[in-house]
Amino acid sequence: MKTPKLGVAALVAATMVLAGCGTTSGDTKADGGSGDQASMKLCMYTHGDGGGFWSVAKKGAEKAAADLGVTLDYQESNNDAAKQAQLIEAGVTGGCEGIAVSAPNPDAIKGAMAKAKEAGIPLVTMNSGSSVFKDLGAFTHVGQDEFIAGQEAGNKFKEMGVKKVLCPIQEANNIGLQQRCDGAKDTFGNVENLQLSGGLADIAKSQAEIQAKLEADPSIDAVFALNADIATGAAMPAAEAVGRDLQIGTVDLSADAVQAIKDGKMAFAIDQQQFAQGYMSIVLLYLNKTNGHELGGGQPIYTGPGFVTKDNAAQVQELAAAGTR
Repeated sequence: MKTPKLGVAALVAATMVLAGCGTTSGDTKADGGSGDQASMKLCMYTHGDGGGFWSVAKKGAEKAAADLGVTLDYQESNNDAAKQAQLIEAGVTGGCEGIAVSAPNPDAIKGAMAKAKEAGIPLVTMNSGSSVFKDLGAFTHVGQDEFIAGQEAGNKFKEMGVKKVLCPIQEANNIGLQQRCDGAKDTFGNVENLQLSGGLADIAKSQAEIQAKLEADPSIDAVFALNADIATGAAMPAAEAVGRDLQIGTVDLSADAVQAIKDGKMAFAIDQQQFAQGYMSIVLLYLNKTNGHELGGGQPIYTGPGFVTKDNAAQVQELAAAGTR
């Protein structure tokens, strides 16, 4: 998939030059007129749950807003698509000059995004929505392609020589999670999905569901968890309970997941670098408002997939302790 990729370092450097040109006293408005630059209000409304992943994405957005001297409205819907749509609509009437959203359930927010577009508000999708951002009126997407991430996970499992991979899905109606499993199946082949009814809200139930599947199918020798908390809180205990030495990989990071990789208890984690997703989404909206840029060339701007393995886990752990990985 030959998709153009934007150099993140170059983009940040250019943005900081624009932000810093004669604005240290705050007497130049972000749109080029007179006034306080902080009067620019940029908004980010995600399906986040306030957990380890989204707290880092939020920090990225907050850091970008602080670096650029703009006001940020960041709110999460805790996987409630109807609530997320309401947040977007409230942002349209509440003075948002640019809106970034995650889009795991695009149909549920399509109407709200259309109202933002009609109001002339620039839009960016982030984290989820790489294949539908244009349909939602966004000029680019910041994140990873979930299918490609799954493909790379499948390649990792193939290198390990495993025979069958279980892919537990912790959220219903999240197209990105399904795409991860589909990608793994594309490159690995023998992948079986498992819809978890417990999800993240009931980790103990999710563990029980994975354990029951492992007990019912002894041919499963690997688990591709789609969330770090599912990996460490459900998949690892389930494997231990059935007494099997399984290869476990996950998407996204947590302190427990990185420690498990360091200790050799988990094989890998796919890092989509969510701090950058939060940071770059605000940067892109800022550049659009201040300089008329629509970066990305009509394509997604990828932040992953990167891999955390035993080789680099110590370095990532240090960064995670600082709240940026």
